[in-house]
Formats: sequence, C-alpha cells, structure tokens
Amino acid sequence: MTEKELIAVLIDKYTDLQRIKKANKNTPNEELEYQIKATTAKLSSMGVNVEDLTL
Repeated sequence: MTEKELIAVLIDKYTDLQRIKKANKNTPNEELEYQIKATTAKLSSMGVNVEDLTL
C-alpha cells in the first residue's frame, strides 16, 4: 500500500467516525472519541489537516 492509499483509507475512516458521532447526536462515547483522536493523530503525522473534514 502506498502512502497516498493509506491516507485515503484513513480519511475514509475519519469521515466514517465523524458520521457515527453525528448520528449519535453527540452522545458521549469514550471509544468513539478515542478512535477519532487516534485517526486524527495518524493523519496529522502524514501532513493531513482534518479540520476541513470535521462535521
């Protein structure tokens, strides 16, 4: 898998997590928040700014 493919997969995962969060109407969910933070960190380490992807 190339770096661009990995970034694309991580962006898909991040946007999926954001949609789940929105569908839950921001009900507190520690695991969901952890997954979002971890995915954000991975994308940030690859130079991807996720601010424009956040719902």
